This record gives sequence, structure tokens and C-alpha cells, in this order.
Amino acid sequence: MGALDGIRVLSFNHFLSGPAAAQHLGDIGADVITVEPLGGAFQRNWAVANRFVDDTSVNHITTGRNKRSIAVDLKSPEGIAAVKRLIATADVVMENFRPGTLDKLGLSEAEMRKVNPRLIYAATTGYGADGPYAKRPGQDVLLQAMTGLAAHTGSMESGPVAVGSVPIDHHAAALTVAGIVAALFERERTGVARRVEVNMLQAAMDLQGESITAWMNGADRAGPRGGDGMANWFSPAPYGIYATSDGHVMISMSTPPQLAGALGLPALAELSADEGFSKRGAISRMVAAGMAALATDEAVAKLTEAGVWHAVVQDYDGLKVNPQVAHLEAFTEVPSDKGSPMVMLSHPVRYDGEAPAIRRAPPALGGQSREVLAEAGFSEAEIDALITSGAVVETDKMRA
Repeated sequence: MGALDGIRVLSFNHFLSGPAAAQHLGDIGADVITVEPLGGAFQRNWAVANRFVDDTSVNHITTGRNKRSIAVDLKSPEGIAAVKRLIATADVVMENFRPGTLDKLGLSEAEMRKVNPRLIYAATTGYGADGPYAKRPGQDVLLQAMTGLAAHTGSMESGPVAVGSVPIDHHAAALTVAGIVAALFERERTGVARRVEVNMLQAAMDLQGESITAWMNGADRAGPRGGDGMANWFSPAPYGIYATSDGHVMISMSTPPQLAGALGLPALAELSADEGFSKRGAISRMVAAGMAALATDEAVAKLTEAGVWHAVVQDYDGLKVNPQVAHLEAFTEVPSDKGSPMVMLSHPVRYDGEAPAIRRAPPALGGQSREVLAEAGFSEAEIDALITSGAVVETDKMRA
């Protein structure tokens, strides 16, 4: 059982943010049908680090669970006609093409609403449906550069740094899910079927809400990044990453007197919390010297005893042995069609203490074409004709 049981979603999404949003909806019960071109959606055929598990791209593992797949030639009249019959059965249509792409195929929002007036139409774009940047490619690192995320990451000494993951895509996905769920709730209360729009530009800004708001309201700053080991421009020292003799430790919220005892730095003992702001550089340099003299285990013991918030800096391998990650069952493993283990992140929200189960592993391209069409009212003869003509593909042998 799930919150969205009985809700049907048609996903025309590709790349990451749109497919990830659709997966979240599938996790909480929606019947998500991904409508793919005959060669498969981008994320099925391309993988970060060029990594496939058997024939399944890690991008498809990331975003493909709890969905069914139908492969349709959207350039054929038969394919468009079939999709319109699917739209008649849907509650939500999702897409993340550049504005106007589906219109050219005869699948504009207006055309869809003629078929199904109760349809919620959700579009995720790079920069919005219109405006001077509407046709630009919306890609995570480009948005990191444009919105200040790269300029505010790194140090004053080293220059801007791109975040080493794709946070904007994932935040845009979460906002899309929130918008669709809100629209579904409103439709049930009022009968109004909304258009939901999320753009990556504003998602990137929303992701930085605290620091952008401080900056726009005149907060004191020497530059967009922290210096002398500080993690940012707006926190009091020693907020940042410090090298030990054999590793690195992140120090979070703490006062100079706390660190004075922990690291044997008496010069910090008389400094106030306010001087954590006004003397950032000096404090940070002293903490760096104190931490460099300690091994990581030794530093952690001293910081823990002093009540200083901290964490050892680890890479993803650290998640494998993190006891809280294990307790939360934050990873789920399912077998591929060939039996190899596919590791994916579990749904991150719990309902009455439990995360939703994985009902379907990432599907093969067109793996459910026949059953999806049958549910939409196509006869067996009509389905056979679509498959014979090549307008629809049913297969479990193409790349998953």
C-alpha cells in the first residue's frame, strides 16, 4: 500500500531530475509508466563513470525502479495515437524536455488536456518555460556556475570548486514531487487540475537559500568563499575541514574556548563567540596547527570530550561501514536479470517507521508495453498491429 495507490503517472522524462522525481512517485504507490523512444531513454543508455551492471546502466539503477516501460515511436502517427489513449487513463503527465519539444510532436499540454481535462501536467526545465534563457541547456554544473554554488564552494586561496555530485538535479526532483503531490491534493479538493513547473535555475537558488538570503541582505563578507580553511564565508571559525597527521576532520559549530582545551591552544580560551566571526582567519590558522599535530583518532577523542561537533571526512566507502546507514537500511540490493547485485539508495522517507518496498526493479525497455496497452483498452489485435508496424516495441532483451 502507498499514499499514491491508484494514481497513474506517464513519465516522458530523461536524464536525471525528471526520472528521479518519477521514481519517488512510484516509491509511494503511483503506477509510473515511463514512455521511452524505441532506442530507450538517455539514462538507460548512458552511465556516469561508464558503469553498467550487466546490461543496466547505473543511471537506470538510480532512477528506474517501481516503474513500467513502454517503448513508442513518437514520430509515427500510430505511436502518437497510442500515447493519447494512454493519456486518457492518466492522472499526471511528466516531462523534462526543453520547452516546446513535445508540442512539435503533437503532444502539447493543450492537446493532452483535450484528451484528459483532469490531467496534472508537470514540466521540469532548465530555466523556465519562457524568457531569455529558456532554450539553454539546463545541466547541473552549468547551473552551479550560474547561481553562485561553484563560486561559493572551495576556498579563497584555491578558487571556485564544482560540487562533486549533482545536487541541483536531485533538489529539482524533490521539488517536482512536492509540486505534483500538492496539485493532486488540490485536484481532489477542488477539481482544478494544475500545471506544475519546476526549473533548475530556481532549484539551484533554493538549495542555497540561507547563504543567498544573507548575502542579499547585506551580511558582512570578505569574499564569496571562506579563507584559512573555513568551509564558507558566513560561519564563525573554525567551521571547516582540518588536516590531521593521517586524515581530515570537519569541525562544525563550536566556540573558541571549547577548542582551547581540546587542542591545547590557550590563546583561544579568552576569545568570545563574536570573535569567532571577527577573527575567523586567526582562529582557523591556530586550529589548523593544533589539528595537524594529532592523528585522526586522537583528534576525534579530544573533540568528543570537549563537546565539539565534528565528523571524520570519508569517501563513499565510509557509507558501507557506517552503523547508522546500516541501521536505517539506506541501501537496497536487488539482482539484475542476470543475477548480478544492483545496489541502490533506498527511498529516504519513512511512513509509520517503514520505507516503501521496491515493487519493481528497473524495467527492461518496453518490458511492459503489451500490458500497459491492454490496460488502456487496446485489443490484442490492435497491440499486435502496433508491434508489427514498429510503432511500439515489446522486449525484455534490449538493454535494461
